[in-house]
Order: sequence, then C-alpha cells, then structure tokens
Amino acid sequence: MIDGLVQILIWQGMGELISKFFIPDIPGPVIGLLLLLSFLVIKGEVNQPLGMVADTFRQHLGLLFVPASVGVVLFLPDLKTHGLAVTLALLVSVVLTIAVTALVLKFFWKATHDE
Repeated sequence: MIDGLVQILIWQGMGELISKFFIPDIPGPVIGLLLLLSFLVIKGEVNQPLGMVADTFRQHLGLLFVPASVGVVLFLPDLKTHGLAVTLALLVSVVLTIAVTALVLKFFWKATHDE
C-alpha cells in the first residue's frame, strides 16, 4: 500500500515541478495525473500496489462529497437568491457533458469498428 502511495506522490511531485517551472497555468496535481495516465496507457496495466491504493480510494469516494455538502449548506442563502441561474447552469452543463461524451464514444466506436 505504501508503494502505491509513493508512486502517486512521485507523479504529483513531477506535476508540481512541471507546473512551477514550465506551465504555471495548470495545477501540478492535474499535470501529475495526466503523466500517470500516460504512463499507465503506455505500460498497458496497473501494478498491484497502485491498484490497491486505487481500490481503497474508490471504496471511500463518498467522503469527497462531505466538503461539497458543507459548502452547499454554508452558501444556502446565496443559492436561494440565485437558484434559477444555478439550476440553469447545472442543466446546461449536464446536457453538454452527455453530448460530448456521446460524440467521443461515437468517434472511438467508428475508429475501432471501421477496420
């Protein structure tokens, strides 16, 4: 388990360094995640320690919603004031996300089944 955490921290550290010196507009953890994803795609598999950490995080994913819930309660008066705008923004973003996902899936489906 420690080995998997160390791997994640190394990728995040590399992302932080790249963010600090080369691409300051993109957060280091995002760059580190992209580097890790690229590495895993090239490698073609997830090693066992990293898989254990990922499974543990996945099991406790619900805990990530606690800060968001606290934020909703904290800003409830503002949400009541701007409820229509927030609802409209959420609906538009959900529809756009579904549409883009469908287009990407359609593109990859054609690319893999046209051969």
